[in-house]
Amino acid sequence: MRLGLQVPNYTWPNGQENLGDTFSLIAQRAERAGFYSMWVMDHFFQIRNVGPAENEMLESYSALAFAAGHTNRIKLGTMVTGVTYRHPGILVKTATTLDVLSHGRAYLGIGAAWNEEEHIGLGVPFPSVSERFERLEETLQIAHQMWDGNEKPFEGKHYRLARPLNSPRPVQKPHPPILIGGTGERKTLRMVAQYADGCNLFARLGDDELKRKLSVLRDHCQSIGRPYEDIEKTTLNVMQFSRDGRNGSMTPAAAIEHFASLAAMGIDQAIFSMPNVYDVEPFDILATEIIPAVEKIQVAGR
Repeated sequence: MRLGLQVPNYTWPNGQENLGDTFSLIAQRAERAGFYSMWVMDHFFQIRNVGPAENEMLESYSALAFAAGHTNRIKLGTMVTGVTYRHPGILVKTATTLDVLSHGRAYLGIGAAWNEEEHIGLGVPFPSVSERFERLEETLQIAHQMWDGNEKPFEGKHYRLARPLNSPRPVQKPHPPILIGGTGERKTLRMVAQYADGCNLFARLGDDELKRKLSVLRDHCQSIGRPYEDIEKTTLNVMQFSRDGRNGSMTPAAAIEHFASLAAMGIDQAIFSMPNVYDVEPFDILATEIIPAVEKIQVAGR
């Protein structure tokens, strides 16, 4: 089993003037600790369950490129890009650039977008839910076409690309993995089965609901003849660690048990954020006691 680190919050005790130094240190600590991946939110305002909109928020692909320059092995992705934020041709070009410059470490994390406040605030059109899902599906089709090297015109309902040229080609073959975030059973999980290499589900749903969502995904895969095992299953959570379990945090033993339970239901990668990500202690605990044990856990069905 693998672990991934999400960094959703850039409001840290040492202040905005040290934000870049702290962020690079977090990326380096995550890599040294043995995290498989590192993720940032693709938002322009801070989101309400993390902090006020006015709090610091970095543009995601600039932040990932910066992290790539300070690391060597850790995978990098957005959790997740709202389909409305960038024209699909530009998004594919951006993700490809990250993959090329990081020597093949990019994910394309994507979803249907939801945060109306930042759309209105920055003048970005915010269409209806149904249209956003239509745009998501077209974007996924465009990504596959561009990464296949197919330059024929794309004529969709919402997007028209006369020549979807993408040079240089990505390092990862056949392309950087596409991860779709969301739990919608009729549209989102169907698109995961049809277009994606991975899905992301909220761990807070609980074990029973996670199992049910995975069962729905399995049904979608079966209906189109795609092996369910082809898809990387990931979860997203907020976690805090300490050696003694103080203040409601998880001890290493409890954390290992938690990750083992996810692996038993077929979760390949558990991604989480840490409120005290700017401290060295959680990375030390993860590096010495948690990640080495979790890497030995066999994922069910693998």
